Amino acid sequence: MTLSPELVAILACPVDHEPLLYLDAENLLYNPRLKRKYRIEGDIPILLIEEAEIVDDAEHVRLLGLASERPSADQGEDA
Repeated sequence: MTLSPELVAILACPVDHEPLLYLDAENLLYNPRLKRKYRIEGDIPILLIEEAEIVDDAEHVRLLGLASERPSADQGEDA
C-alpha cells in the first residue's frame, strides 16, 4: 500500500524528530541524517527506535538515489 501524502507530511524520525523520506517502492521511511530506515508493514509505519535498521554507506547512497528519482509532489504539499 501507499501512504497518503498527508500522513507522510506529519511523520518524523523518533530519534531526531525531523522529517523522513518516503520510499514507497521500498516500502520504507528513511532518515538520511542518521542513516536509519524504518519499515512499513501493510500501511503502518514502524517508527520504533529499536526496530530501525542502520544502513551502511552503499545502502545510504542507493536510498538517496531512489529518493532523488521521485517527483517532489510525493513528499506532500506545503500550501
